[in-house]
Amino acid sequence: MPSLAVLLLISLAVFYIAHRFYGRLLSKLFGLDSEKVTPAHEHEDGQDYVPTNRFYLLSQHFSAISAAGPIAGPIIAGMMFGWEPAFWWIVLGCIFIGAMHDFAALVGSVRHGACSIAQILKSYLNPRSYAAFTLFIWLALILVVVAFTDITANAFVNALDVAMPNSGGNGAPADRVQISGGGVASSSMMYLALSLLMGVVVKYWNPPLWLVTIIFVPAVGVAIWAGPHLPLTMIAPGDIPNLYWAWGILAYCGIASMLPMWLLLQPRGYLGGFLLYLTLGGGFLGLLWANPEIQWPEFTSFTADNGLPMVPFLFITIACGACSGFHGLVCSGTTSKQIDKETDSHLVGYGGMLLEGVVALLALACVMQLSTSSELAKAGPDKVFGVGVGSFLHELGIPLQFAVTFGMLAFATFVYDTLDVCTRLSRYLFIEFTGWRTKTAGVIGTLISVAIPAWFVAEQITDASGNPVPAYKVVWPLFGSINHLLAALALVGLSLWLAKSKRGLLVRAMVGIPMLFMMAITATALVIQIITGANALLLTMAVILLALAVWITVEAVLSLWHGRPSESSPLES
Repeated sequence: MPSLAVLLLISLAVFYIAHRFYGRLLSKLFGLDSEKVTPAHEHEDGQDYVPTNRFYLLSQHFSAISAAGPIAGPIIAGMMFGWEPAFWWIVLGCIFIGAMHDFAALVGSVRHGACSIAQILKSYLNPRSYAAFTLFIWLALILVVVAFTDITANAFVNALDVAMPNSGGNGAPADRVQISGGGVASSSMMYLALSLLMGVVVKYWNPPLWLVTIIFVPAVGVAIWAGPHLPLTMIAPGDIPNLYWAWGILAYCGIASMLPMWLLLQPRGYLGGFLLYLTLGGGFLGLLWANPEIQWPEFTSFTADNGLPMVPFLFITIACGACSGFHGLVCSGTTSKQIDKETDSHLVGYGGMLLEGVVALLALACVMQLSTSSELAKAGPDKVFGVGVGSFLHELGIPLQFAVTFGMLAFATFVYDTLDVCTRLSRYLFIEFTGWRTKTAGVIGTLISVAIPAWFVAEQITDASGNPVPAYKVVWPLFGSINHLLAALALVGLSLWLAKSKRGLLVRAMVGIPMLFMMAITATALVIQIITGANALLLTMAVILLALAVWITVEAVLSLWHGRPSESSPLES
């Protein structure tokens, strides 16, 4: 068996080859045209529609899609079923399903005037199907916000005191690290403040990008160092100690989602991109330098300790690490409104998902280096990732405390960007669905989208045995199922577009086969959860979402069966 370092180097090489050849093939088959006017130019308004440099946009897009999913999912799945099944699903799923889905969703949205996936589907089906799909997407976004808010709030409350992986030996005591959740929270708040300041500076003074970079990127490093020295502690009394932080994060989501993109989303995406690139680059360099021994089992069992079978739950647990329907919402909700040239979709859409696959592999490596007896084996995914990345960075000579805090902040950064975008997308959906295109409609849509998660995180969640557990642990299987089912339904809409615009058989197969696979996997997972579920609220949501998915799929089949292919949809430009 190759070493951990060699295994990951091979994976990176495979991703590069896929981007260069398979991604280019998709670009050719979809007929990308660099001279075609994109919605960002056609509807430029300085707030939502903003033509953006492809590398700047890649950072923003990557930050938006790379939330807790590609970190928590591989860590949870690797611990449940062993690292090897998780590894192969990440690599193959990213190349042939996840990256293809993101690319197709981005191109499809750009070709339809930067409309959402729901609006694209509406143009080929009927208003009833559009309403069903809109409700499906909205409920999926609610689950994303609940899961990621809870996991981030936990990181801000819980303290960390564990032995470092691969330390000690020969009778020497293991290195230990102590990090307060308040310290991570403080670093996060300073990071957000720096993003706002950068947005103002860029907007009103317009300095060169290199000058902005050399000022604000090091300032993020200062925030990482200062956070543990200025901890921001906020613990709620009672059974839910992270409640205050959860509500605070949701309040931030509501406010941030209504701010102009130039003020927060774009500068935070740019800074977050550097933070994430440094996490990936430094993490991999440290990993290659240390080349830790693979200690975690390759394969554990076809059935996890909680009774979930590997098929289909391996696929839906990894969630965003291999494929994510949420990415389609980002592609068609915010990113498509900022594409400068159609050809930029190759780098931003396909390449962005491959970068997320790299994040997933790094997260899985944090598990692979652990022994089953490690203290971290029982910790949450945020701590496994933070300590794992910190251990890799420490190999490069970075002080241990700073390195682990850096890893924990990177985790929080992934989540912040996604929560903001989720809430913004909820506002877009509300406006699209109601046709009420006013600022008041945006405020009301945002408040409704935040209020439900705020109520959910205030409820005590229990597992099948009735024991209190963090909300994300109970929500995660349903979140993963809905996330992948959303991807399958997005591919249904894109398949309708390709079929009715008389696209070639090859490109239709490249979209259609992954669609059928994802539909089968996710429907099976939902049925199992409905049969075995104990939480009434989540059980009800699972039933509703499965019914909506079946409805939309039947309508799509009938449309293909009875409809006449046309050269373009009513929306396609």
